[in-house]
Amino acid sequence: MTTDSPEPRRPRIGLLVALTAALALLCCGGGTVAFFLDGLNGSKTLNAFSADCGKPGLVVDPNGDLDRVGGIDAGQTRNAAIIIAVGQRMNVPPRGWVIAIATAWQESKLNNLGFLGARNDHDSLGLFQQRPSQGWGSPEQVRDPQYAATKFYEKLLRVPRWDSLPLTEAAQKVQASAYPDAYAKHEALAAQIVNNLADGAARSVGSLTDLRCPEPGEIAASGWTIPVRAEVGSGFRTLDRPNHYGVDLAVPKGTVVRAAAAGVVITAKCNARSAGGSNLSCDSDGSPAVLGCGWYVDILHANNVITRYCHMVSKPDVVPGQTVTAGQQIGHSGSSGNSSGPHLHFEVHHNGDAGNNGAIDPVEFMHQQGSPLGTAKNRGGRGSQ
Repeated sequence: MTTDSPEPRRPRIGLLVALTAALALLCCGGGTVAFFLDGLNGSKTLNAFSADCGKPGLVVDPNGDLDRVGGIDAGQTRNAAIIIAVGQRMNVPPRGWVIAIATAWQESKLNNLGFLGARNDHDSLGLFQQRPSQGWGSPEQVRDPQYAATKFYEKLLRVPRWDSLPLTEAAQKVQASAYPDAYAKHEALAAQIVNNLADGAARSVGSLTDLRCPEPGEIAASGWTIPVRAEVGSGFRTLDRPNHYGVDLAVPKGTVVRAAAAGVVITAKCNARSAGGSNLSCDSDGSPAVLGCGWYVDILHANNVITRYCHMVSKPDVVPGQTVTAGQQIGHSGSSGNSSGPHLHFEVHHNGDAGNNGAIDPVEFMHQQGSPLGTAKNRGGRGSQ
Protein backbone atom coordinates (compact mmCIF):
# COMPACT_ATOMS: atom_id res chain seq x y z
CA MET A 1 0.00 0.00 0.00
CA THR A 2 1.29 3.44 -0.84
CA THR A 3 1.74 5.69 2.15
CA ASP A 4 -0.03 8.37 0.13
CA SER A 5 -3.44 6.69 0.27
CA PRO A 6 -5.85 5.88 3.09
CA GLU A 7 -6.23 2.35 4.38
CA PRO A 8 -7.78 0.03 1.74
CA ARG A 9 -11.51 -0.29 2.25
CA ARG A 10 -14.53 -1.40 0.28
CA PRO A 11 -17.52 0.64 1.39
CA ARG A 12 -20.88 -1.00 0.95
CA ILE A 13 -22.56 2.00 -0.57
CA GLY A 14 -25.53 2.04 -2.93
CA LEU A 15 -25.54 3.90 -6.15
CA LEU A 16 -26.43 7.47 -5.10
CA VAL A 17 -26.42 9.77 -6.56
CA ALA A 18 -3.59 13.86 -21.88
CA LEU A 19 -1.94 14.84 -21.85
CA THR A 20 1.16 13.88 -20.06
CA ALA A 21 4.71 15.15 -20.29
CA ALA A 22 8.07 14.79 -18.62
CA LEU A 23 8.02 17.17 -15.66
CA ALA A 24 10.04 17.61 -12.50
CA LEU A 25 7.46 18.30 -9.80
CA LEU A 26 7.01 17.95 -6.07
CA CYS A 27 5.36 14.60 -5.47
CA CYS A 28 3.75 12.71 -2.65
CA GLY A 29 6.32 11.48 -0.16
CA GLY A 30 9.50 11.85 -2.12
CA GLY A 31 10.98 15.12 -3.31
CA THR A 32 11.22 15.86 -7.02
CA VAL A 33 10.67 13.09 -9.52
CA ALA A 34 10.99 13.25 -13.29
CA PHE A 35 8.68 10.84 -15.06
CA PHE A 36 6.85 9.89 -18.23
CA LEU A 37 3.39 8.34 -17.90
CA ASP A 38 3.59 7.01 -21.45
CA GLY A 39 5.52 3.77 -21.52
CA LEU A 40 6.04 3.45 -17.79
CA ASN A 41 2.64 2.15 -16.84
CA GLY A 42 1.11 1.20 -20.17
CA SER A 43 -1.19 4.22 -20.44
CA LYS A 44 -1.41 6.17 -23.65
CA THR A 45 -0.19 9.71 -24.17
CA LEU A 46 -3.35 11.81 -24.51
CA ASN A 47 -3.62 15.09 -26.32
CA ALA A 48 -6.21 17.66 -25.25
CA PHE A 49 -6.30 19.11 -28.74
CA SER A 50 -7.44 15.83 -30.28
CA ALA A 51 -9.98 14.95 -27.63
CA ASP A 52 -12.85 14.58 -30.16
CA CYS A 53 -15.16 17.03 -28.44
CA GLY A 54 -17.86 16.90 -31.08
CA LYS A 55 -18.11 18.78 -34.34
CA PRO A 56 -19.86 22.16 -34.62
CA GLY A 57 -22.83 21.89 -36.95
CA LEU A 58 -22.89 18.09 -36.92
CA VAL A 59 -26.37 16.69 -37.59
CA VAL A 60 -27.16 13.20 -36.32
CA ASP A 61 -29.30 11.23 -38.79
CA PRO A 62 -31.39 8.58 -36.96
CA ASN A 63 -31.82 6.74 -40.27
CA GLY A 64 -28.10 6.75 -41.08
CA ASP A 65 -25.30 4.36 -40.23
CA LEU A 66 -25.23 4.55 -36.43
CA ASP A 67 -22.35 3.54 -34.17
CA ARG A 68 -23.80 1.32 -31.46
CA VAL A 69 -22.68 0.98 -27.86
CA GLY A 70 -22.12 -2.63 -26.80
CA GLY A 71 -25.24 -4.29 -25.46
CA ILE A 72 -27.65 -1.83 -27.08
CA ASP A 73 -29.65 -3.00 -30.09
CA ALA A 74 -30.42 -1.17 -33.32
CA GLY A 75 -33.84 0.04 -32.15
CA GLN A 76 -32.50 1.48 -28.92
CA THR A 77 -29.67 3.17 -30.82
CA ARG A 78 -32.08 4.71 -33.31
CA ASN A 79 -34.25 6.06 -30.48
CA ALA A 80 -31.16 7.60 -28.87
CA ALA A 81 -30.26 9.17 -32.21
CA ILE A 82 -33.77 10.62 -32.46
CA ILE A 83 -33.39 12.16 -29.00
CA ILE A 84 -30.09 13.75 -30.03
CA ALA A 85 -31.44 14.93 -33.39
CA VAL A 86 -34.42 16.60 -31.72
CA GLY A 87 -32.08 18.28 -29.25
CA GLN A 88 -29.95 19.55 -32.11
CA ARG A 89 -32.98 20.90 -33.93
CA MET A 90 -34.05 22.72 -30.76
CA ASN A 91 -30.51 24.08 -30.17
CA VAL A 92 -30.20 22.20 -26.88
CA PRO A 93 -26.49 21.80 -26.02
CA PRO A 94 -25.03 18.30 -25.56
CA ARG A 95 -25.50 18.31 -21.78
CA GLY A 96 -29.23 18.17 -22.49
CA TRP A 97 -28.80 15.14 -24.76
CA VAL A 98 -26.98 13.27 -21.99
CA ILE A 99 -29.74 14.12 -19.49
CA ALA A 100 -32.47 13.10 -21.93
CA ILE A 101 -30.86 9.78 -22.86
CA ALA A 102 -30.11 8.89 -19.23
CA THR A 103 -33.74 9.65 -18.39
CA ALA A 104 -35.10 7.59 -21.28
CA TRP A 105 -32.82 4.69 -20.34
CA GLN A 106 -34.16 4.69 -16.78
CA GLU A 107 -37.76 4.94 -17.93
CA SER A 108 -37.78 2.54 -20.87
CA LYS A 109 -34.26 1.28 -21.69
CA LEU A 110 -34.71 3.43 -24.82
CA ASN A 111 -37.62 1.28 -25.98
CA ASN A 112 -40.80 2.95 -27.19
CA LEU A 113 -43.11 1.23 -24.71
CA GLY A 114 -46.83 0.85 -25.22
CA PHE A 115 -49.44 -0.14 -22.66
CA LEU A 116 -47.97 -2.87 -20.42
CA GLY A 117 -51.15 -4.06 -18.74
CA ALA A 118 -50.72 -4.83 -15.06
CA ARG A 119 -47.03 -3.86 -15.31
CA ASN A 120 -47.89 -0.39 -16.57
CA ASP A 121 -47.11 2.58 -14.31
CA HIS A 122 -50.52 4.25 -14.45
CA ASP A 123 -50.90 5.46 -18.05
CA SER A 124 -47.16 5.99 -18.71
CA LEU A 125 -46.12 5.42 -22.33
CA GLY A 126 -43.24 5.84 -24.75
CA LEU A 127 -39.52 6.47 -24.35
CA PHE A 128 -39.93 8.74 -21.33
CA GLN A 129 -42.99 7.04 -19.82
CA GLN A 130 -44.94 10.26 -20.19
CA ARG A 131 -48.52 10.20 -18.94
CA PRO A 132 -51.34 11.49 -21.15
CA SER A 133 -53.42 12.07 -18.02
CA GLN A 134 -50.75 14.50 -16.79
CA GLY A 135 -50.89 16.69 -19.90
CA TRP A 136 -47.96 15.27 -21.86
CA GLY A 137 -50.13 14.66 -24.94
CA SER A 138 -52.35 11.95 -26.39
CA PRO A 139 -51.29 8.29 -26.20
CA GLU A 140 -50.40 8.41 -29.89
CA GLN A 141 -48.30 11.57 -29.42
CA VAL A 142 -46.23 10.40 -26.44
CA ARG A 143 -45.43 7.18 -28.32
CA ASP A 144 -43.92 9.24 -31.16
CA PRO A 145 -40.22 9.45 -30.17
CA GLN A 146 -39.76 12.86 -31.82
CA TYR A 147 -42.79 14.30 -30.05
CA ALA A 148 -41.78 12.75 -26.71
CA ALA A 149 -38.22 14.08 -26.95
CA THR A 150 -39.50 17.53 -27.89
CA LYS A 151 -41.79 17.65 -24.85
CA PHE A 152 -38.97 16.49 -22.58
CA TYR A 153 -36.61 19.22 -23.82
CA GLU A 154 -39.30 21.91 -23.64
CA LYS A 155 -39.80 21.19 -19.96
CA LEU A 156 -36.07 20.78 -19.29
CA LEU A 157 -35.29 24.19 -20.80
CA ARG A 158 -37.75 25.81 -18.41
CA VAL A 159 -35.80 24.50 -15.39
CA PRO A 160 -33.58 27.31 -14.01
CA ARG A 161 -29.88 26.51 -14.42
CA TRP A 162 -30.71 23.03 -15.68
CA ASP A 163 -27.30 22.66 -17.33
CA SER A 164 -25.43 23.13 -14.04
CA LEU A 165 -27.64 20.86 -11.92
CA PRO A 166 -26.69 17.26 -11.15
CA LEU A 167 -28.28 15.04 -13.79
CA THR A 168 -30.65 13.38 -11.35
CA GLU A 169 -31.98 16.77 -10.17
CA ALA A 170 -32.49 18.09 -13.69
CA ALA A 171 -34.21 14.89 -14.79
CA GLN A 172 -36.41 14.79 -11.70
CA LYS A 173 -37.63 18.35 -12.23
CA VAL A 174 -38.91 17.21 -15.63
CA GLN A 175 -40.18 13.75 -14.75
CA ALA A 176 -41.40 14.06 -11.13
CA SER A 177 -40.51 10.39 -10.68
CA ALA A 178 -41.22 8.27 -7.61
CA TYR A 179 -37.55 7.23 -7.82
CA PRO A 180 -35.68 10.54 -8.14
CA ASP A 181 -32.21 9.11 -7.46
CA ALA A 182 -32.40 6.51 -10.22
CA TYR A 183 -31.37 8.67 -13.18
CA ALA A 184 -27.79 9.42 -12.11
CA LYS A 185 -26.62 5.83 -12.43
CA HIS A 186 -27.12 6.01 -16.20
CA GLU A 187 -25.07 9.18 -16.76
CA ALA A 188 -21.92 7.35 -17.89
CA LEU A 189 -23.83 5.17 -20.34
CA ALA A 190 -25.72 8.18 -21.71
CA ALA A 191 -22.45 10.05 -22.24
CA GLN A 192 -21.00 7.05 -24.05
CA ILE A 193 -24.04 6.85 -26.32
CA VAL A 194 -23.79 10.57 -27.13
CA ASN A 195 -20.07 10.24 -27.83
CA ASN A 196 -20.65 7.31 -30.18
CA LEU A 197 -23.49 8.94 -32.08
CA ALA A 198 -22.20 12.52 -32.12
CA ASP A 199 -18.43 12.30 -32.43
CA GLY A 200 -17.54 12.81 -28.77
CA ALA A 201 -20.04 15.60 -28.06
CA ALA A 202 -20.42 14.52 -24.40
CA ARG A 203 -16.82 15.70 -23.94
CA SER A 204 -17.74 19.20 -25.10
CA VAL A 205 -19.18 22.47 -23.90
CA GLY A 206 -20.80 25.30 -25.80
CA SER A 207 -23.65 25.70 -28.26
CA LEU A 208 -24.10 23.65 -31.40
CA THR A 209 -22.28 26.29 -33.44
CA ASP A 210 -19.50 26.66 -30.86
CA LEU A 211 -18.92 23.08 -29.78
CA ARG A 212 -15.46 22.81 -28.24
CA CYS A 213 -13.37 21.08 -25.58
CA PRO A 214 -13.83 22.54 -22.07
CA GLU A 215 -11.47 25.10 -20.64
CA PRO A 216 -10.27 24.67 -17.04
CA GLY A 217 -13.18 25.08 -14.65
CA GLU A 218 -15.84 24.43 -17.28
CA ILE A 219 -18.08 21.38 -16.95
CA ALA A 220 -18.23 19.02 -19.92
CA ALA A 221 -21.54 17.63 -21.16
CA SER A 222 -20.54 14.39 -19.45
CA GLY A 223 -20.89 16.23 -16.12
CA TRP A 224 -17.15 16.27 -15.27
CA THR A 225 -14.63 19.04 -14.67
CA ILE A 226 -11.03 19.25 -13.46
CA PRO A 227 -10.47 19.55 -9.67
CA VAL A 228 -7.67 22.13 -10.06
CA ARG A 229 -5.87 23.81 -12.92
CA ALA A 230 -2.39 22.35 -12.73
CA GLU A 231 0.49 20.54 -14.31
CA VAL A 232 0.40 16.77 -13.94
CA GLY A 233 3.18 15.60 -11.68
CA SER A 234 4.07 12.13 -10.43
CA GLY A 235 1.98 9.64 -12.35
CA PHE A 236 -0.23 6.65 -11.74
CA ARG A 237 1.63 3.43 -10.86
CA THR A 238 4.83 4.33 -12.69
CA LEU A 239 7.88 2.08 -12.70
CA ASP A 240 9.50 4.35 -10.13
CA ARG A 241 6.38 4.42 -7.94
CA PRO A 242 4.26 1.31 -8.60
CA ASN A 243 2.23 1.95 -5.44
CA HIS A 244 1.22 5.48 -6.39
CA TYR A 245 -2.53 5.15 -6.88
CA GLY A 246 -3.26 8.59 -8.31
CA VAL A 247 -1.56 11.58 -9.87
CA ASP A 248 -0.07 14.69 -8.29
CA LEU A 249 -1.33 18.08 -9.45
CA ALA A 250 1.16 20.81 -8.57
CA VAL A 251 -0.67 23.82 -7.14
CA PRO A 252 0.28 26.35 -4.44
CA LYS A 253 -1.02 25.94 -0.91
CA GLY A 254 -4.53 27.34 -0.56
CA THR A 255 -5.69 26.61 -4.13
CA VAL A 256 -9.42 25.92 -4.28
CA VAL A 257 -10.14 22.22 -4.85
CA ARG A 258 -13.38 21.44 -6.67
CA ALA A 259 -15.51 18.31 -6.98
CA ALA A 260 -14.78 16.67 -10.33
CA ALA A 261 -18.45 15.70 -10.76
CA ALA A 262 -21.73 15.68 -8.88
CA GLY A 263 -21.94 13.11 -6.12
CA VAL A 264 -22.18 12.38 -2.42
CA VAL A 265 -19.31 12.91 0.02
CA ILE A 266 -18.51 9.59 1.69
CA THR A 267 -15.32 10.59 3.55
CA ALA A 268 -13.95 13.90 4.80
CA LYS A 269 -11.32 13.50 7.51
CA CYS A 270 -7.68 13.53 8.58
CA ASN A 271 -5.79 10.24 8.45
CA ALA A 272 -2.19 11.40 9.07
CA ARG A 273 -0.26 9.01 11.28
CA SER A 274 3.26 8.15 12.30
CA ALA A 275 5.20 5.10 11.15
CA GLY A 276 4.29 3.55 14.49
CA GLY A 277 0.57 4.06 13.84
CA SER A 278 -0.09 7.05 16.11
CA ASN A 279 -2.57 9.64 14.86
CA LEU A 280 -1.03 12.99 13.87
CA SER A 281 -2.50 16.44 13.29
CA CYS A 282 -3.29 17.47 9.72
CA ASP A 283 -3.26 21.18 10.57
CA SER A 284 0.41 21.52 9.72
CA ASP A 285 2.57 20.46 6.80
CA GLY A 286 3.40 16.80 6.65
CA SER A 287 6.54 15.15 5.35
CA PRO A 288 7.69 11.96 3.62
CA ALA A 289 7.99 10.45 7.11
CA VAL A 290 4.26 10.95 7.79
CA LEU A 291 1.82 8.33 6.52
CA GLY A 292 -1.62 8.91 5.01
CA CYS A 293 -3.45 11.46 2.89
CA GLY A 294 -3.72 14.11 5.56
CA TRP A 295 -6.98 16.01 5.21
CA TYR A 296 -8.80 14.29 2.37
CA VAL A 297 -12.20 13.83 0.74
CA ASP A 298 -13.79 10.89 -1.07
CA ILE A 299 -16.84 11.51 -3.30
CA LEU A 300 -19.12 8.80 -4.71
CA HIS A 301 -20.40 9.59 -8.21
CA ALA A 302 -22.75 7.98 -10.69
CA ASN A 303 -21.78 4.53 -11.94
CA ASN A 304 -20.03 3.77 -8.62
CA VAL A 305 -17.02 5.95 -9.44
CA ILE A 306 -15.15 7.40 -6.45
CA THR A 307 -12.79 10.38 -6.61
CA ARG A 308 -10.26 11.18 -3.87
CA TYR A 309 -8.62 14.53 -3.03
CA CYS A 310 -5.60 14.38 -0.67
CA HIS A 311 -3.29 16.69 1.31
CA MET A 312 -5.70 19.56 1.96
CA VAL A 313 -4.39 22.42 4.06
CA SER A 314 -7.28 22.39 6.53
CA LYS A 315 -10.48 20.59 7.38
CA PRO A 316 -12.51 20.10 4.17
CA ASP A 317 -15.45 22.36 3.38
CA VAL A 318 -17.78 19.36 3.04
CA VAL A 319 -18.99 16.59 5.34
CA PRO A 320 -19.95 12.94 4.79
CA GLY A 321 -23.45 12.55 3.40
CA GLN A 322 -23.40 15.96 1.72
CA THR A 323 -24.45 16.15 -1.94
CA VAL A 324 -22.11 18.24 -4.08
CA THR A 325 -22.32 19.54 -7.64
CA ALA A 326 -19.64 19.39 -10.32
CA GLY A 327 -17.15 22.19 -9.72
CA GLN A 328 -18.29 22.86 -6.14
CA GLN A 329 -15.57 23.96 -3.74
CA ILE A 330 -14.71 21.13 -1.35
CA GLY A 331 -11.54 22.46 0.27
CA HIS A 332 -8.08 23.95 -0.33
CA SER A 333 -4.84 22.30 -1.38
CA GLY A 334 -1.96 21.94 1.02
CA SER A 335 0.74 19.54 2.15
CA SER A 336 -0.77 17.58 5.03
CA GLY A 337 0.02 13.90 5.46
CA ASN A 338 2.60 12.05 3.37
CA SER A 339 3.78 14.98 1.26
CA SER A 340 6.99 16.76 0.39
CA GLY A 341 5.36 19.98 -0.80
CA PRO A 342 2.02 21.63 -1.67
CA HIS A 343 -0.03 19.79 -4.29
CA LEU A 344 -3.28 17.90 -4.79
CA HIS A 345 -3.05 14.13 -4.97
CA PHE A 346 -6.06 13.03 -7.09
CA GLU A 347 -7.37 9.49 -7.44
CA VAL A 348 -10.20 7.80 -9.35
CA HIS A 349 -11.66 4.44 -8.30
CA HIS A 350 -14.23 2.26 -10.04
CA ASN A 351 -16.76 -0.37 -8.92
CA GLY A 352 -17.33 1.51 -5.66
CA ASP A 353 -13.98 0.20 -4.41
CA ALA A 354 -12.16 2.92 -2.49
CA GLY A 355 -9.21 0.62 -1.82
CA ASN A 356 -6.07 0.30 -3.88
CA ASN A 357 -7.52 -2.48 -6.05
CA GLY A 358 -10.22 -0.11 -7.28
CA ALA A 359 -7.83 2.64 -8.40
CA ILE A 360 -7.64 3.45 -12.13
CA ASP A 361 -5.54 5.93 -14.10
CA PRO A 362 -7.02 9.41 -13.49
CA VAL A 363 -5.35 10.89 -16.59
CA GLU A 364 -7.01 8.49 -18.99
CA PHE A 365 -10.34 8.54 -17.13
CA MET A 366 -10.60 12.33 -17.05
CA HIS A 367 -9.61 12.56 -20.69
CA GLN A 368 -12.50 10.29 -21.58
CA GLN A 369 -14.88 12.56 -19.63
CA GLY A 370 -13.75 15.60 -21.62
CA SER A 371 -11.93 17.21 -18.68
CA PRO A 372 -8.29 16.23 -19.22
CA LEU A 373 -5.83 16.90 -16.46
CA GLY A 374 -3.38 19.30 -18.00
CA THR A 375 0.04 20.83 -18.36
CA ALA A 376 1.15 24.45 -18.16
CA LYS A 377 1.13 24.76 -21.95
CA ASN A 378 -2.31 23.29 -22.51
CA ARG A 379 -4.17 23.91 -19.28
CA GLY A 380 -3.04 27.21 -17.87
CA GLY A 381 -0.15 26.03 -15.71
CA ARG A 382 0.00 26.39 -11.96
CA GLY A 383 -2.44 28.48 -10.02
CA SER A 384 -5.96 28.39 -8.66
CA GLN A 385 -9.12 28.14 -10.71
